[in-house]
Amino acid sequence: MWKEPSAGIALAAADGQPPRLPQPAVVASVEPGSIGAELGFEPGDRLLSINGRRPRDLIDLQFLVGEEDLALEVEDPGGSLHTVELEKDLDEGLGLAFTEALFDGLRQCNNACPFCFIDQQPPGRRRSLYLKDDDYRLSFLYGSYLTLTNLTPADWQRIEDQRLSPLFVSVHATDPELRSRLLVNPRAGQLLEQLRWFDARDLQIHAQVVVCPGLNDGAALERTLTDLAGFAGGPWPAVLSAAVVPVGLTRFRPDGDALQPVDRACARRVVAQVEALQERFRTELGSRFAWLSDEWYLVAGLPLPPRGQYEDLPQQENGVGSIRAFLEELHQATTSLPERLDRPRRCSWVVGRLVAEALQPVVERLNAVEGLELVLHGLPSPYWGQEHVVTGLLTGSDLIHGLRDRDLGEVLLLPAVMLRQGEPVFLDDMTLEQLEAALPVPIALLRSAADLVTLCLGNPGQDP
Repeated sequence: MWKEPSAGIALAAADGQPPRLPQPAVVASVEPGSIGAELGFEPGDRLLSINGRRPRDLIDLQFLVGEEDLALEVEDPGGSLHTVELEKDLDEGLGLAFTEALFDGLRQCNNACPFCFIDQQPPGRRRSLYLKDDDYRLSFLYGSYLTLTNLTPADWQRIEDQRLSPLFVSVHATDPELRSRLLVNPRAGQLLEQLRWFDARDLQIHAQVVVCPGLNDGAALERTLTDLAGFAGGPWPAVLSAAVVPVGLTRFRPDGDALQPVDRACARRVVAQVEALQERFRTELGSRFAWLSDEWYLVAGLPLPPRGQYEDLPQQENGVGSIRAFLEELHQATTSLPERLDRPRRCSWVVGRLVAEALQPVVERLNAVEGLELVLHGLPSPYWGQEHVVTGLLTGSDLIHGLRDRDLGEVLLLPAVMLRQGEPVFLDDMTLEQLEAALPVPIALLRSAADLVTLCLGNPGQDP
């Protein structure tokens, strides 16, 4: 029988002692025509409680506002308190967006993985770049990866009660001793027990394995994927998919970490190994189950698999099939290209050097339009010390270093994935405005294949 989950912290504790409360939820925006707009909510308002409970995060808030009868306690930016009572449809939202997803603070990582990308950054950048997110709530809300090593009994109970599934788990290895060594945390060895916990409760995860050559590849990788596949059968599998990604190493990583970069020979070994396992899993599970991120094929110098082999793209956000999906979107966006442009147009498109060759057919297809010249710039990253880099890791200084003296035409097309979500800032803290001042060309952001086509053709109403 369904157990109604508890949500939020009661403002008045049963023992009469004042509870330790999360911060209020601060309104960032109000959807026009929503219940929140009708009630007079404005950005900056602080939601203090819902039916006498303070939400800990957006998950609690969603549970609490789902009730039909609500009593809201709100503090406006001037400090005045308001109590609002309303009746609405069950599960109807208020139309409010908030400045933060977590109101009681971020759960940070308690591991010391030598391959952690956070520790491979230079000092002195914005604080958020050094936060080691290992929070199960962000995993549920946004698909970020966690290790399960910092969960308390109350956290496990909440995951069960509120059915927080699927979560996204960085596995790296299922052998207890090896995983503990990789994460430098004895609690990491409990993974298989934790997977059995998910399985017993019909809760699910997506898994990730970061392959470090010489540490968790070869026989260790085969054991890991085979163990994970053991939880992937039946009508309600505990493990929905596994992504295999290569370790990323920068010039800022600590000395003596004994880590090896992935080279072409290693990439080809891993591709052959995982593709063989995929065929086995397809026979046993009806799914390939384990997928390689695009980087493996690009580093190996091998063609990307056809779209059908990615099934429903369960880990596209982890770089599994993202380029193939982009090429598919581009095919749809270019089904009716004009034969020629009314006015000749020259554009530049910048991507990471690792992906440039795979995207060259895109350039050739668009350049078949008479009067259009699209120039693709595949850049390395001197900032990270990587010759072959994915697009999302290019920094502002990389762009200046690689593009400053080039003829960039009328517009520079810049994938939005290079920028921090919601802010025009690169990973090296350079702003988009600073880049525009350094390069003598207008910049337009690309968020989709359709954007690329529209901006190349110079359709009216598009920037720049």
